[in-house]
Amino acid sequence: MITDLSGELRLGHIFLASGLNPDDVVVLRHTLTPDGLTTQADANGPTLLSYTREQGHRNKLGKNPPRIWLNFLATTGRRARFLRAFENHGEVAEERTETLRYFDLRPSPALISLSQRLVIEWTADPVNWAKPGNSASSLPIIEVADPQTKPFPGYDALLVSSMELQAIMEDDRYSQWRTALSTVQGIYLIADVKSGQLYVGKADGAERFLGRWSAYARTGHGGNVALREIAAMDLSHPQHFQFSILQVFSPSAPSAQVDAGEAHYKKALLTRQFGYNRN
Repeated sequence: MITDLSGELRLGHIFLASGLNPDDVVVLRHTLTPDGLTTQADANGPTLLSYTREQGHRNKLGKNPPRIWLNFLATTGRRARFLRAFENHGEVAEERTETLRYFDLRPSPALISLSQRLVIEWTADPVNWAKPGNSASSLPIIEVADPQTKPFPGYDALLVSSMELQAIMEDDRYSQWRTALSTVQGIYLIADVKSGQLYVGKADGAERFLGRWSAYARTGHGGNVALREIAAMDLSHPQHFQFSILQVFSPSAPSAQVDAGEAHYKKALLTRQFGYNRN
C-alpha cells in the first residue's frame, strides 16, 4: 500500500495507474557484478531473463513468488532504473538442484512504456534486493523521463532482438515502427544468436509484418514447429532470437509472389538443411 501522505509520487501510484495489484508484484533491484550481470548490455539483453530465473532455495522471493517480477538496475546512490517485467509461470521442478531453483519466466508487457524511463529511490539497505509489491509501493519516484519517439530505421536497416520486439508491439515510442510494419508484406529472417541457426518466414495477406511479429512477441516462437520445440526445451531460449527483414512486397502483391520469395531465401540460406525451417 502507499503509506506516504505528503503528496510525493510513489511506486504505488504507478501500480494503481497501470492496474497492477501489489499482491501480484515483486520488485527486484539488480546490480552489475563480475559473477552475474556484468555489463549494461547484460541487463538490457537476454541475459537478464536467464540470470533472474535462477534463484537460491532460501531467498527473499519466498516459496511461491508473485506473478509479476519488476526488474530494476541500480545506477548511482540509491537510484534504480526500470528495465522490464517478467511474468512468473512457476518453478520448473525438474531443473531444481541442491542449491538453486529455476522459474519459468516470460517477458511481460507490464509497465513496458516506462522501460528505461522510470527511476525509483531504493531503501537505505541495498542488501534488501527484493521487495513485495505492498512494501515497494512506498518507494519514491525520482524520475519519469519523457518518452522519446524512436524513428523507424527503414526496412533494410531493421535489426531487433526479441526483447526489443516486445517493446515495439507495446510502447508508444515505436508507433512509427508499428505503422510501417502494418503496411507491407514480405520475407523475414530470425537468427538464433546463440547457435547461429536461421529461420526464414513470410508475413503475407492481411497479417503483414505487424501481425506476424506480434505472435513472436506474445509467444516467443510464433507457432513455428522448430522454434516451438526449442522453447519447450529451454524456456528462455527465444530471448536469443534476432529479427530482420529480407524483402518487402507491396500490400497488393499476390501470395504466389511472396511464396516464391520465401522459397528462394530458404534455398539461398540453406535453412532447411542447417536451420530451423521444416518445409
